[in-house]
Amino acid sequence: MLRLLTGLFKIAVVSLITGAGLSAFDITAADILADLGLTPENVLDLLQRGAAWAVPNIVLGSMVIVPIWLVIYLLKPPRG
Repeated sequence: MLRLLTGLFKIAVVSLITGAGLSAFDITAADILADLGLTPENVLDLLQRGAAWAVPNIVLGSMVIVPIWLVIYLLKPPRG
């Protein structure tokens, strides 16, 4: 768990430094999106459609995987 938090902290620090550097050159997120031919509304729509597709599939998959994992976990010999 500590490694995960350390990794997330490093990503946050590097992102902050990169954002400050880009801001110094007057580059905004809207400029980068415009260069890619996207708008913030398009990105939000893509995220919503992706979540609408992913959530039902995650739930469906977990209905199969979780019981299998539970049976395997219960049938494992105890550690000693």
